[in-house]
Amino acid sequence: MSIEVAPLGPDDGRHALEIRSLSMAADVPDFPPPCEKGFFAGLVDPWPGIHLVRALARLDGEPAGYLELRLPYLDNTGTADLTLDVTPAARRRGVGRALLAHAEEVSRADGRKHLIGESVFALPGGPARPSDGHAFARARGADLALTDVRRRLDVSSLDHAALDALVDTSWPHASGYSLVRWSGTTPEEHAADQAYLEGRLMSDAPTGDLAVEGMKIDTARLREFEAARERRGRRTYTTAARHDASGKLVAITAIELNDAPDWHAFQQITLVDSDHRGHRLGALVKVENLRAVLAAEPALRAIDTWNASVNAHMVAINEAIGFRPVDEWHSWQIAL
Repeated sequence: MSIEVAPLGPDDGRHALEIRSLSMAADVPDFPPPCEKGFFAGLVDPWPGIHLVRALARLDGEPAGYLELRLPYLDNTGTADLTLDVTPAARRRGVGRALLAHAEEVSRADGRKHLIGESVFALPGGPARPSDGHAFARARGADLALTDVRRRLDVSSLDHAALDALVDTSWPHASGYSLVRWSGTTPEEHAADQAYLEGRLMSDAPTGDLAVEGMKIDTARLREFEAARERRGRRTYTTAARHDASGKLVAITAIELNDAPDWHAFQQITLVDSDHRGHRLGALVKVENLRAVLAAEPALRAIDTWNASVNAHMVAINEAIGFRPVDEWHSWQIAL
């Protein structure tokens, strides 16, 4: 048995996509397959502020594993993030270890101090999940640094009366605020406020023991992210709460769909500025944004979101909307 790890070649993109598809189908079978447009766009167009290293592993000459290593260079310059996919047929045969060793070598050479990756894990009473990722991380001696729970909203089971009640009971607490909505690129008059709020994500969201810091986001970087999303074919719907006295956006949420399929979406960030909490703004922007998305995307059937298990306030809002737990996602950290 021989394992060869080499940089992803110009003709290896289809192999990489197939490996990722097989890996995801085994680990999270309720997920849609990877979006081809987004995947191939990402091969030539990294996200802003990220240097990407990719490698393909061959087992006895056949493509069996794929590595994406993300090296931030504008912030979090001491960490590296990886996604490591191995086909189910090739697991527990050294392919993952070879790719991880390559990732560690590259990360150390780039001056990184920590390497971070994820695995999925079954919840008690939830759908079965392979234990491969958990066992792999434990065998390497990685530390479990953060646990998130993925929740899914089944659009067909939405309780619209409950949503109406949630909105009706929230507005009396939100006197002095109004909502604004848009799809795609942020209107110029709101760009600076959105950049500020998005820059607060890593500071405000629970990060456990992960060695991460907040991202430095200004309007220019926000525009770079938006352009990169558009090149990947992604559709984004945003609702924000505006503080009427100051005119500033103080809460924001977004739902994003890949180019394909049209039945699945991701609930992205929901942030409320710390000076404006206690006014039910998180619930209001999430419900109204959901309604806007459902009106614009009639084929949508499922929306996934993740919350740290300690983020009780946001979990409560998601549960009230109708999101239900599916599985755990573990963030593992290796000290290099």
